[in-house]
Amino acid sequence: MEQITKIKVGIIGATGYAGEELLRLLLIHPQVEIGGISSVSFEGESISKVYPSLSGFCDMVLSDEDTVIQNSDVIFASLPHGLSEPKAKKCLEQGKSFIDLGADFRLYDEKDYQQWYGLTYQEKDLHEQAVYCIPELHRSLAAGRKLIGNPGCYPTSIALGLAPAVKAGLIRVDNLIIDSKSGVTGAGRGLSQTTHYPDCNEAFAPYKVAAHRHTPEIEQTISGLAREQATITFVPHLLPVNRGIVSTIYADLKQEISLEDIHRQYDSFYQNEQFVRVMPLGSFANLKNVTFSNMCDISLHLDVRTHRLIIVSTIDNMIKGAAGQAIQNMNLICGLPEDTGLHLVPPAF
Repeated sequence: MEQITKIKVGIIGATGYAGEELLRLLLIHPQVEIGGISSVSFEGESISKVYPSLSGFCDMVLSDEDTVIQNSDVIFASLPHGLSEPKAKKCLEQGKSFIDLGADFRLYDEKDYQQWYGLTYQEKDLHEQAVYCIPELHRSLAAGRKLIGNPGCYPTSIALGLAPAVKAGLIRVDNLIIDSKSGVTGAGRGLSQTTHYPDCNEAFAPYKVAAHRHTPEIEQTISGLAREQATITFVPHLLPVNRGIVSTIYADLKQEISLEDIHRQYDSFYQNEQFVRVMPLGSFANLKNVTFSNMCDISLHLDVRTHRLIIVSTIDNMIKGAAGQAIQNMNLICGLPEDTGLHLVPPAF
């Protein structure tokens, strides 16, 4: 029997929530071998000491980033913004592939990065090589690439919800209103007053109203689909749950069209996409039905009185919004079937 050559994969920033989720999923990927994992905070300790749930599945010791890069073919970085460029440079200089789960390679326009993140690009040539990739929308751009900017969680849920209507020219994109809710893991592993248990439990509130850093990424993606400038009002909320995103999107229709016809457009657009489910009319997308999976569920609703399409899109922020989508991108650039290692069935309860 011919032995499969496995891809050696490393994770820089393996002890953050997205890094741990990546490791958990990669451990069941049939064509992956973990080459190394790193963490500045926990270097020299076993990952299973940081996350006891991994005990017996992965007891690898956390090393430095250079060791991870040396021992891996594909490197994921799960780091705060501003830290990924030098890691990407090291990887590309050594002929390795780099997939960034942070924000450093998401925005094509440096002015947007400067405005929303307060930093400039230090390795400008790298950004010429980078591709931002939501696989369902951009997979053709990823072939043969070595540097991928993995999309943010909110932008993924929103872009997948809007794409069929935008591509078909059904809606105006100059005044989109987007109301999104995320589980607490979206804030990362670092402690803050907002995510402190007594403050977030039994609570529900917006934050960063019309000022969230995912705004330019959402506008960039929708503008690219529409081939005209998109403008959004984006209001995120913190849900007192561990994981999941629900995005409710309000869009003005350009013309008279029935909800049934819109639904047919969505069915056709996503008919070959195994990770997107367009819900039957009359049902509502619910984060409960996508958690612990790489799925995106979309439900469609029409406010006849205001002539407004209402789209509800829901994903697991840690999987389709981060680690699962990153693995989809790895599969793409490595020439593997896109669903490899991602057959994750959502639990019913």
